[in-house]
Amino acid sequence: MHLVSEQIAKWVPGRLVTLGTDGFGRSDTREALRNHFEIDAAHITFAALSELHRRGEVDRATVEKARQSLGIDPDKRNPVSA
Repeated sequence: MHLVSEQIAKWVPGRLVTLGTDGFGRSDTREALRNHFEIDAAHITFAALSELHRRGEVDRATVEKARQSLGIDPDKRNPVSA
């Protein structure tokens, strides 16, 4: 759950990137829900690469190539408000 990670983030050295749904109820398959809330394997991979880019450890071209190959839509609406 996203909320717990956010609560402890201030005590974790560095920057903590959290993922989770916080129990938003939707009736669908787990796979579809994970994709909707961007916590499936593709989104986790992309979040990790984006954070590495933010730290200067991965170049922008690598992140963009991963975004395209993983099918990440940068214009997708925030899943919490969708």
